[in-house]
Amino acid sequence: MHRISNEDVQPSQAGRGLKAIRSIETPRFARLGNATATCPMVARAQHGPCTGRRRGASKKTALALAVAGVVLVTATATTAFAVPNSNRFRVVYVLPKNPAHQQIYERLKEDRALEKLQKFLSPFRLPRTLTVSLKGCDGEADAWYDKDEITICYEYISELWKNMPAKTTVLGIEPMDTVIGPLSDTALHEFAHALFDMLNVPVLGREEDAADQVAAYIDLHFGKAQARRLIMGTAYAYGNEAEHAAPLTLKQFADEHGTPAQRAYNELCIAYGADPKLFGDVVSQGYLPQKRAEGCGDEYAQIAEAFEKLIMPHIDRAQARRVLDGTWLHKTTKRLP
Repeated sequence: MHRISNEDVQPSQAGRGLKAIRSIETPRFARLGNATATCPMVARAQHGPCTGRRRGASKKTALALAVAGVVLVTATATTAFAVPNSNRFRVVYVLPKNPAHQQIYERLKEDRALEKLQKFLSPFRLPRTLTVSLKGCDGEADAWYDKDEITICYEYISELWKNMPAKTTVLGIEPMDTVIGPLSDTALHEFAHALFDMLNVPVLGREEDAADQVAAYIDLHFGKAQARRLIMGTAYAYGNEAEHAAPLTLKQFADEHGTPAQRAYNELCIAYGADPKLFGDVVSQGYLPQKRAEGCGDEYAQIAEAFEKLIMPHIDRAQARRVLDGTWLHKTTKRLP
């Protein structure tokens, strides 16, 4: 199998639409899986910071943020809900326009997915109310943030389910994690856009790249097992998207998003930089090139420092620790018919 090159992929859409076009040679990302980890995961909020460990880096990372992982595999009618003591988050479930999405709507309603997201994000102190909506998007498999509202499309969730592998991958990624991981990542990516906007966070570089970094950073602060599932599920989704992408035209390189392959490498690099033992197999088995891996500790430390300085002042640390103490991801093989 060949490694992915820029000729193999097209830029990801805003959020992460998994629009398959035609198959090319299967990328190595598609086989990503679990590994046995012995190193402590990135420090939780109650245990203090950790350090990046590549190129001799020894940089202090931020206190662990206690919010993440939208298990949006999991919420109620066209109604808004409010969680006590969480006045800045509003969640809305819109009845699907397409009857084919009714089962997704009912599943999310039953599992109270957005209420869980609301609780995950409750430690953040926002200046305005942020609305998170699930709705039909007239056939567009996407997600976005605009004017104090995050929208996640039923079409996007449907695409994730359609692309779920029938069984555990060769390297151990569970089918449901290929939905949970990218769905969490997408919700947190859009939440990052909301943070940049509402908190006037300065961004040096492409905002889409910065949003990816914030999402991965948050995912990494949920303990070893949960972090592993979220990161590897997300990397699988990017790899699957790259696998089914048409060759890029020159103009497509102007897209504000990176290509799916680039985003997969970035995701793995951040994870490896955070915990080289937990994610060591992505390097030893060739999914992340050794040359890139050498600088991942520095990359992670840079993200952690920016998060600590720019975003942590807007987080209730005590509440964040309480959120972190919870177990948000559960083993499940349950899938839609």
